[in-house]
Amino acid sequence: MIRACLLLLTSFALAACSSEPAREWPAPSPALWEVSGPEGQRGWLFGTVHALPDGVAWRTPALESALADSSVLVVEIADLTAGDGGLFDRLAHTSGQLPLTQRVEADERHALSALMKRAGKQDSDFSDTESWAAALILSSAIRSGDPANGVDRALIEAAGRVEGFESYSEQFAMFDTLSEEDQSDLLASVASDADEGGNGGTVEAWLTGDMEVLDNALSRGMLEYPALREVLVVRRNRVWAEQIDVMMANERPFVAVGAGHMVGAESLPALLAERGYTVTRIQ
Repeated sequence: MIRACLLLLTSFALAACSSEPAREWPAPSPALWEVSGPEGQRGWLFGTVHALPDGVAWRTPALESALADSSVLVVEIADLTAGDGGLFDRLAHTSGQLPLTQRVEADERHALSALMKRAGKQDSDFSDTESWAAALILSSAIRSGDPANGVDRALIEAAGRVEGFESYSEQFAMFDTLSEEDQSDLLASVASDADEGGNGGTVEAWLTGDMEVLDNALSRGMLEYPALREVLVVRRNRVWAEQIDVMMANERPFVAVGAGHMVGAESLPALLAERGYTVTRIQ
């Protein structure tokens, strides 16, 4: 599904579009933060993975306790089954596009050609498709992981109340407004990520809460490009931090968004600390 890989791309899933061989995974301890305010406010932050290999156990007593104490689950998109009303098709197509392999730098074309071959696609299939949309289509075509294993999906299914920061329409629009250069960088990064293969070490880093390894891993690929990082991570984190601030006045939100939003100097934990909250790693 295009919508599934859209969520994966914008949230930097750690096992998004690659297969993962069966293996024994370590005891789970994914990073979890408690957020508290001077007037008794409480909330939690949890970085999710939107597609995990089969058999990965990630729930812990600390996580279950935080979920039980919260009053609302807050995720990127609350209804993962909602349609987009044909918005993708309306935004994705513009006539007069260059051949897809000509939209990236010369040294990036081999990886893009390899990705297109894996997906069973060729330049003519994208004659009127914008580069951002082509990146989503190609990611979706080679995805072998099942989003049904996604952490956010499991949390949503078990939650009593769920609110979302964004809609699929907002996420599509975010990509559609990227400049041609930024779309080219996105396309190249998707091809490069696909060319690099499996990422079991990154999954293990998430599962064990190793934020240093996770930060290094998530800083590669599309996040190497400052403009993409600004649009896809930093700008959204600022908006979400403001929304969390408002929620904290009347709710005890458990915020579960892609793990890429929990690392770095402008992460959600850092931005909420700047707003005067005490942000404590509890797992």
